Amino acid sequence: MKILCIDTATEACSAALLLDDTRDGIFEICPQQQSQRILPMIDELLTRNNIKLSQLDAIAYGRGPGSFTGVRIASSTIQGLALGSDLPVLEISTLAAMAQENFERFGVKQTLALIDARMSEVYCGDYQINENGVACSVADESVLPPADVKAILAKHRSEESYVGTGFHAYSQELGIQLQSDALAVNYPNAEFMLSLALSQYKSHQRVSVENVQPVYLRDKVTWKKLPNRE
Repeated sequence: MKILCIDTATEACSAALLLDDTRDGIFEICPQQQSQRILPMIDELLTRNNIKLSQLDAIAYGRGPGSFTGVRIASSTIQGLALGSDLPVLEISTLAAMAQENFERFGVKQTLALIDARMSEVYCGDYQINENGVACSVADESVLPPADVKAILAKHRSEESYVGTGFHAYSQELGIQLQSDALAVNYPNAEFMLSLALSQYKSHQRVSVENVQPVYLRDKVTWKKLPNRE
């Protein structure tokens, strides 16, 4: 099985390649540079693994939630790749990807993922690893004020189960005191989307290029007018 995956939903930018039993990935923290970095990352991965896009079985991307601009960069990039290669697309939750990384790197089977959504809110996802070693959502992903996450925190008593930038951004509102300056997993990484992508591919959860649909979670965004602007 050969799958390419990309993610640009947060301050991080990443691309990863699954080639049967091996994985290769590139991960960088590069705020506001994802649109410049993602295509060179893809080219580098394909070149150093001596494979062409047309030889892949599918392509995947982090469909959100995340920054509006970042999620659109990934979705538009994957649409362009799919149109040129006629490959099926797999849509991966950025929150689930962090839970998957927490399991694959540290063996944590219950994870609460919070991404700083700005506007005093967090993107929230609660996950349990299933019998196949894949992160599955316990409840619908949502966007919430940090105070509303406290009830969910009650069943995640260990800092080991926390992932994402939302914990540091709103630790006071969440009523927690983190022991470390940075959590082990802060951003989604395309390399850890590969397990989720493979699971989706095997269960035929694929979408065609015209049905690629980024997930924002927010239905409405309030924009404040700048002074002296119409």
